[in-house]
Amino acid sequence: MQLRPSKDGEAVRLAGRDCMRETTGKGRFITLEGGEGAGKSTNLEYLRNALERAGIELLVTREPGGTLLGEKIRGLLLDPDNTAMSDDAEMLLMFAARAQHIHQLIMPALEQGTWVICDRFTDATYAYQGGGRGVDPRRIEVLEQWAQRGFQPDLTILFDLPVEIGLQRAGARGDLDRFEREQTAFFERVRNAYLDRAKHDPARFRTVDAGQDLIQVQQQLDTIIGELLMIAGCGD
Repeated sequence: MQLRPSKDGEAVRLAGRDCMRETTGKGRFITLEGGEGAGKSTNLEYLRNALERAGIELLVTREPGGTLLGEKIRGLLLDPDNTAMSDDAEMLLMFAARAQHIHQLIMPALEQGTWVICDRFTDATYAYQGGGRGVDPRRIEVLEQWAQRGFQPDLTILFDLPVEIGLQRAGARGDLDRFEREQTAFFERVRNAYLDRAKHDPARFRTVDAGQDLIQVQQQLDTIIGELLMIAGCGD
């Protein structure tokens, strides 16, 4: 099953055979992470198509966003005119959107046996607000425990590439949002924070070299997809 933002910003689904529910009865939560220009959107579609072809019931969403409330908060966070937003306000808005997202969309889907793929989740907060803005990770952890109560992704795919390449790609897309307008040093800190999290949680993270050509990136994804299909019981 697939989810896309509808006109009002909320996620919608497209049906597929629920292979995963037939084998285990529980959905899986997969998150995609990475800096600007890492190719998450393109490769999310590749991952979605592969899982959908295998018959897995799937829902795709994003952060901040995914719900009507979350999409409104997303607009505030990305609006380049909001230059006066404090680091604390930014982080609290992120977790407000996330709390609603988990409650309204993610947990109900998982409880029904649907797999959920999310473009960014809490690792992004540790990377952007923690690494980029310099917010103490202990403060982020307090909000994480409050909003998530121990809930974590089953698997996180980190698309990693040199900052200068990512910024070139992001700039080619057109107008830049509030985050994309940050300086190179900000994104270096974001990248380092992501890599540090992946280093300290190797069981959950799979790191993809996103600086390679698309075909090579997707070859790396094929290995990860193979793992996921074995978990789902949809492999050969």
